[in-house]
Amino acid sequence: MKPAPLGTGIVLSMLRVTAAFAPRTFVRYVRSPNAVTLRMSATEAVQATASTQYPFAEVETKWQAYWDENQTFKTPERSPGKEKKFVLDMFPYPSGAGLHVGHPEGYTASDVMSRYWRMKGYDVLHPIGWDSFGLPAEQFAIQTGTQPAETTKKNIANFKRQLKMLGFSYDWDKEIATTDVEYVKWTQWIFLQLFTKGLAQQSSVSVNWCPALGTVLANEEVINGLSERGDHPVERLPLRQWVLKITDYADRLEAGLDGLDWPQGTLVAQQQWIGKSEGCSIDFGVDGMEDKTITVFTTRADTLMGVTYVTLAPEHPLVSTVSSEEQKDAVEEYVKATSSRSDLDRTSSKDKTGVFTGGYAVHPITGEKVPIWVGDYVLGSYGTGAVMAVPAHDSRDLEFATKYGLDVKWVVDPSDGSEWDKEEGAFTELGAIINSGEFNGLSSLDAKSKVAEKLADLEVGGKKITYKLRDWVFSRQRYWGEPIPIYFPVDFAEGVDPSSVDPKDDGCEHTIRFDNPIPVDEADLPLELPEMEDFKPGSDPAGCLARAKDWRYFQKDGKWFARETNTMPQWAGSCWYYLRYTDNKNDEEAFGKKADADWMPVDLYVGGAEHAVLHLLYARFWHQVLFDLGYTKHPEPFQKLVHQGMILGSDGEKMSKSRGNVVNPDDIVQEQGADALRMYEMFMGPLEAVKPWQTSQVSGIVRFMNKVYNAVSTAAKGNIEEMDDETKKLMHKTMKKVTEDVDDMSFNTAISALMVFTNHLQSLKQNVPREAAEKLALMVSPFGPHLGEECWSLLGHEGSLAYEPWVEFEEDLCVDDTVKIGVQVNGKVRGEIEIAADAEEANAMAAAMEQGKVKAQVEGKDIKKIIYVPGRILNIIAK
Repeated sequence: MKPAPLGTGIVLSMLRVTAAFAPRTFVRYVRSPNAVTLRMSATEAVQATASTQYPFAEVETKWQAYWDENQTFKTPERSPGKEKKFVLDMFPYPSGAGLHVGHPEGYTASDVMSRYWRMKGYDVLHPIGWDSFGLPAEQFAIQTGTQPAETTKKNIANFKRQLKMLGFSYDWDKEIATTDVEYVKWTQWIFLQLFTKGLAQQSSVSVNWCPALGTVLANEEVINGLSERGDHPVERLPLRQWVLKITDYADRLEAGLDGLDWPQGTLVAQQQWIGKSEGCSIDFGVDGMEDKTITVFTTRADTLMGVTYVTLAPEHPLVSTVSSEEQKDAVEEYVKATSSRSDLDRTSSKDKTGVFTGGYAVHPITGEKVPIWVGDYVLGSYGTGAVMAVPAHDSRDLEFATKYGLDVKWVVDPSDGSEWDKEEGAFTELGAIINSGEFNGLSSLDAKSKVAEKLADLEVGGKKITYKLRDWVFSRQRYWGEPIPIYFPVDFAEGVDPSSVDPKDDGCEHTIRFDNPIPVDEADLPLELPEMEDFKPGSDPAGCLARAKDWRYFQKDGKWFARETNTMPQWAGSCWYYLRYTDNKNDEEAFGKKADADWMPVDLYVGGAEHAVLHLLYARFWHQVLFDLGYTKHPEPFQKLVHQGMILGSDGEKMSKSRGNVVNPDDIVQEQGADALRMYEMFMGPLEAVKPWQTSQVSGIVRFMNKVYNAVSTAAKGNIEEMDDETKKLMHKTMKKVTEDVDDMSFNTAISALMVFTNHLQSLKQNVPREAAEKLALMVSPFGPHLGEECWSLLGHEGSLAYEPWVEFEEDLCVDDTVKIGVQVNGKVRGEIEIAADAEEANAMAAAMEQGKVKAQVEGKDIKKIIYVPGRILNIIAK
């Protein structure tokens, strides 16, 4: 006979606890500046009564001081044969606003797991640091007239105070900041590895340049040719940029996702961003220009015979070449008008525009001439910058063809032999090939292969795999970022003696040889930012560092050189910080092989879903390069990834100053304590769910904490060793439930189980068993660590419980002797019976017949069938 499901009673009790978790007026506490002694005296423990309010302010100050003084959470030296857990938070950007209550949710979740795993006997690395470079710090410094280094340092101090206030078990000896000189050194060192490997190159990239803001803008920051911030004109300019060849790793980045324990949505997002496509490369000739070719990529080679025109992006290098004399002015005017619009603006616009070049492309199989157009919906930065247009079988092409009166040729019919209603628009599905000469009658799938083979035979194309992923533009024309460790030779006019001139002087004519980049010697790292009074962006696309002439220009071996004036993006420091955590005091290496072997890969990575694509993709790219170079033996950095859900304001909107719905954690901690904040955030709902904040509901957690404190105080006073069977069984069920829920990171239901158990202990009045109180203190501690420590101390234990063994349950004691099950008659619930968990069907029927409503429904009828699932349900079919 199967045992009853675990905790039938405990689950019902949990539901009652949760339903009863209504807000009440909370007691306001004021944090005392004086810490109490570490261990409560026996006299104090005896004096504690059921009416005692948990003195959170004194307790939290006391235990935080103890953890600091004793370095309780210092990362251990790895023990042979002992398993490890590397628990990582997506490190915060230290803004001037500090934390709001939404930020600690992920940090609390990772801290619960870190504390739990320490008690389970793992070696745990749980570090924290600061993603402290970036545009926001620079903008704030400009607005306030301060140096970004000063504001960043001040912001870090505030964030650190807040995180310590919340009792997170970080090893603060592992603390790093991406702006630290030693950290910058190794970020620059990694860049040099990329450069040496040929993965960091210069390229002329078409970017959104805003002269008024003095910076390059992302596509999302440009609307109708104007900057989102300030409505300033934006130009599309080709700028010299450093580009990282992430596309060389596209295949690896997609393949590496297999086997990772990540949310499915994040895996899909990564795959879509990489955008692997299997298709066909096709070369169209240009009429009258035998040496010119327009190459397109398509996943629908089966429609090649339906091409009626070719469209080039305005940025395509052949636009001017293929334009006829009659159309040149119109094409140039169109390209100029389109150049101010961002890629996002162009692709999202419903109105597709274009202009005929006057030139013609030559079909690679038929030799037919088809017109060449320029269209804003084709992007120079995507694919080949050219598309073959098949309006009969592509909705966008049909819209364009209809607007400009271009031909439409149907070459695919539905596979079922039906006739497609052309009034419905383009037929975009796979089907049967028609009007395609030698390919007629083939299925679309067969035609794709046959067309690719034909093109390969003609040497004008063939099968090809491409990726949506673009190379990573790595340059920023800003001040507050890592200097790129590259310099260039400086040339002067022929016959000029370099020792007699100074390129720092105005009027000194010279040429910087950007075509000859030279890496800074590793021994000369770090290359630090110069101190600048005026670091505002300017109209010069070279960036503000170009104005720091004493820093930019230098002499070496009698020759002049110029440093790179672009800086790295904020992404750079966050690409490898987890590796530095493993070995942050190493002056000789970014991280050592032993540290890598000891702690990598990351076992749990917790952070917001908003970083699902770019940060994770860039970090994985850098990691795979370091793997190829032999610096790490792990091909992937993050084994398990968890996204916490966003905590909204009480109005259901995202917290922001402009909405006035931001809640400061300082206020909650001051009034109700750090543990109350921690446990409320874990109790609000599933970790990954989006949840609205309700300050009034924190008081329910406060009441729970008081109950825990008083139950343990009572146990300390009574020192009762014996335990009744009901309490023992509930204790073991709770230990099982909490253990399994923490393993699953289902923290809200774990806390519910603790509430049920605490209520039961309180119902025992003065007879709370000591063992039950100890188990409660241990189980509470990952969620409310200060409360757990204080309860452990109340029970007479010395020191911290941080490394005490986690609770262990006995499976036999987790099974209910009796269970309550519903009784149905013809599928409708008519009653409930309480019977032995392993009761036979006859006993269940006998108990059911004693229920008046059940008996009334069955009386006078034939019982046709009995469906009985022990411990679950009894259903009587009667006619």
